[in-house]
Amino acid sequence: MKSRVLIAPHPLQEIENVYGPILKAAGHELVFSKVQHQMNEAELRDHLLGCAGSLAGSEPYTRAIIEAAAAEGLKVIARAGVGYDAVDLAAATEHGVAVCFAPGTNQDAVAEHTFSMILALAKGVAPQHNAVKAGQWPRRANQPLRGKTLGVMGLGRIGKAVAIRGKAFLMNVVAYEPYPDAAFVKDHGITLLPFDDVVKQADWLTLHMPMCPESSKCINKRTLGLMKPTAFVINTARGGVINEPDLYEALRSNRIAGAGLDVFDVEPPGANHPLLTLDNVLFTAHMAGVDVQSRDDMAILAAKAIAKLLAGEWPAEWIVNPQVKEKFFSRK
Repeated sequence: MKSRVLIAPHPLQEIENVYGPILKAAGHELVFSKVQHQMNEAELRDHLLGCAGSLAGSEPYTRAIIEAAAAEGLKVIARAGVGYDAVDLAAATEHGVAVCFAPGTNQDAVAEHTFSMILALAKGVAPQHNAVKAGQWPRRANQPLRGKTLGVMGLGRIGKAVAIRGKAFLMNVVAYEPYPDAAFVKDHGITLLPFDDVVKQADWLTLHMPMCPESSKCINKRTLGLMKPTAFVINTARGGVINEPDLYEALRSNRIAGAGLDVFDVEPPGANHPLLTLDNVLFTAHMAGVDVQSRDDMAILAAKAIAKLLAGEWPAEWIVNPQVKEKFFSRK
């Protein structure tokens, strides 16, 4: 019997030709979002009920959503991305829903975006642009990257890609990583340090840890107080790793020099968010991992995961809750 698969992120409708053939060849019907923004919980429920799979973005797959959707036949949530903190994994596992991600698809996109923010801040690109458009000609010396210290928080796929680029810019790279790849660290001349020491030494502190209880609000009043007053913090990971009120105070008081933020605790942040009032912050809209190549790669892998699982296969390398296997296959 043909199963319905929700394509949850509205922008993916534009590239149906990329991932659609995979799902259609497996006999599935595609269901598209009817809203042009990231769905909230109520909208997701309306779209998801009756679907066997969801090719997911960052929609809120809460316990309530998963319980209701699983009762109507949901078996797979496949993220077109590498993070899955928007999915209640415990609820998914309890209800026999496999949760997948797309490893190895977007680390270079995130690394490139991270360095676009670093370079834009170091070279004053946004204020220069605005001043020239306003008829000014502000020729001022800007900041070099060579010789500066890049502090990388987390040396997973993304952190490694950022570290390599830091080396290419002749930066001194230090990193915090609880489970380091010793060969990578040695081959690329990276210095591993305790968390606080990376914070203290970094001229550019870039965050690449997963969102988990250990990382939640780890950049806060205490750790921001350890940073150099000339240092910048870049967050292309998850908004929740920063205590936003503490960051606002540090930036407002010039305790640190600036920040580049691709992510917020609540997204979108809303027009009245205090951070948006500051001039020493550069913002983008949670799109560091989504260039056209990584977007296609993530969607393709997510579609393959859904097709395989609904066909009775088990692509273990893509599944983040492997303990669900027995319950998944026992469901009708």
